[in-house]
Amino acid sequence: MTQLLAEARSAVHAAERARATWQDFVQPLEDATERLSRAWGQVEHLHGVLDSPALREAYNASLPHVTQFWTELGQNLRLFEKYRELQASPEAAGLAPARRKLLENALRDFRLGGAELPAELKPRYAAIQEELASLSAKFSENVLDATNAFSLVVGEERIAGLPEDVLAAAREAAEKDGKPGWKFNLQMPSYLPVMQYADDRALRETLYWESATRASEFGKPEWDNTPLIERILRLRKEDAQLLGYANFAQLSLVPKMAQTPEQVIDFLRDLAHRARPFAERDLAELRAFARTELGLDPLQSWDLAYASEKLRAQRYAFSDQEVKQYFPEPQVLAGMFQLVQTLYQVAISESAAESWHADVRFFDIRNLRGELIGRFFIDLYARETKRGGAWMDGAISRRRRESGIQVPVAYLNCNFSRPIGGKPALFTHDEVITLFHEFGHGLHHLLTRVEDLGVAGINGVEWDAVELPSQFMENFCWEWQVLKHMTRHVDTGEALPRALFDRMVAAKNFQSGLATLRQIEFALFDMRLHSEFDPAAGRPAHAGGAALELLDEVRREVAVLTPPAWNRFPNSFSHVFAGGYAAGYYSYKWAEVLSADAYSLFEENRAEDGAPDPATGVRFRDEILAVGGSRPAAESFRAFRGREPSVDALLRHSGMIPA
Repeated sequence: MTQLLAEARSAVHAAERARATWQDFVQPLEDATERLSRAWGQVEHLHGVLDSPALREAYNASLPHVTQFWTELGQNLRLFEKYRELQASPEAAGLAPARRKLLENALRDFRLGGAELPAELKPRYAAIQEELASLSAKFSENVLDATNAFSLVVGEERIAGLPEDVLAAAREAAEKDGKPGWKFNLQMPSYLPVMQYADDRALRETLYWESATRASEFGKPEWDNTPLIERILRLRKEDAQLLGYANFAQLSLVPKMAQTPEQVIDFLRDLAHRARPFAERDLAELRAFARTELGLDPLQSWDLAYASEKLRAQRYAFSDQEVKQYFPEPQVLAGMFQLVQTLYQVAISESAAESWHADVRFFDIRNLRGELIGRFFIDLYARETKRGGAWMDGAISRRRRESGIQVPVAYLNCNFSRPIGGKPALFTHDEVITLFHEFGHGLHHLLTRVEDLGVAGINGVEWDAVELPSQFMENFCWEWQVLKHMTRHVDTGEALPRALFDRMVAAKNFQSGLATLRQIEFALFDMRLHSEFDPAAGRPAHAGGAALELLDEVRREVAVLTPPAWNRFPNSFSHVFAGGYAAGYYSYKWAEVLSADAYSLFEENRAEDGAPDPATGVRFRDEILAVGGSRPAAESFRAFRGREPSVDALLRHSGMIPA
């Protein structure tokens, strides 16, 4: 990194003296900074999937220097002037639309990066960026350490209700520690089945407590994220005010589709108003069922997943565990790849490349002429060195170089259960949806045809539109003509029965009101936190920090379910405090409006047998995936759908208006 930083700084100095043309100025600067960002991206990736004390130490030692470079670049007034000179030159008028968009974005980013700040304020701005980068890394590390710190080995008397494959994994984990019994932890493949199936209520309560209080004052003081949250919020507000914005939310929305925090808050509150009657009905049904059928009264937070699974099984005559047997990993991947090949006219084949773990697989994507157009890694299983959740990152972005096209490469990361007992890994239907979601992000990155780095693939796409291709892909998980080709019972080899699929579809919107309000709760908390919350205003002291006081207020407004007072959700809210979703978590719901409405065109153009229409797929590829960030997302949506987006498709898909 030291060498790459030195080379990048030399390139910056050369760019300051270069003629303000694309060839002499933009291209060489892009070349040098891409080498740096690509290498650091690989380090960041390893920090997320193969963490170790040595890597963490090296990462945190380099992080301030890398952050300093990008901050200095964003504040470089000479480069800013060069971009303005280029935009005003005769050359600019003749540039391709993608390059003109890249110029617009560059000028915007210089303004947001502090290039126009007075010289005396630039050091403070730089110090804020460096501290925020360090705090975000520490936040993420604390969550991982707190997650890994807890495990529990139990005897046979406490495992009733748990599925066989979950018990096999728990037994294997205990045996690795040289202990009898079954070992459970807070990683999702272990935690979620306990919450969903374990008859032992005390076991569910123990794991819920440990998960809900991670990285808080209830654990090791050095892992407590409460002071980090307060500091991050103070610095973000100061950052925004230095740049002339009233709050961080205003700053965050400048490169997004949404215009103002008020617009986002109104959108969320309107959606909450529409969803609330359905959520209230969901909760009333669940409480009545839990009281009369399960003897759970009052219904506690650690009972929700358990009671919901029992109610769904009774109402729709299937369980997640039954469905899971039909989704072995090889069949799921083959079916997903077959869908993508048909829709987007590509071919996917397994390939070979050096990777970071033996579980990782690598694939090529080629067009119908056999030309390589993209490559991707898949890392599917949970492990202690890997942060939680599921995500896609770009390893290499598409661009044209003198030697030809640079082929894009993506990382697809999940946290599913690994194969146990000689059988392939089995995925729940929710995990299949997650896989499709991340592959949707990957396709956005890989199927771009744009040849300029800054707007190729997901680069330059408005953050509140970046979830459109991912959420769009989820819809295919509910199509019989897709699912029947990607299921095979792990023991019998039989495909998913149509009758079971029909019951799954009937249950699709089971508790959708509760799920919608939960996401709105997180999004509204995030937006209000960054738009109207003042960390220095002396709100009533809360044991979990002042931010938690605001979350309680948001819950009183929109939630129908309230967790225990000791729940410390913000302390592990990595999307907002360690990821890219600060004042942007609303993007999931915002983009869901776009994705549901985009998918409605497939619903209108189904083949006679119900199969997805390849012509519509090619249109989606050409108007959404291929153009990347080379034009505004609203233009891309209109080009595909032929009109402005409507919320009706989302409400219909969620069962909240008549079909």
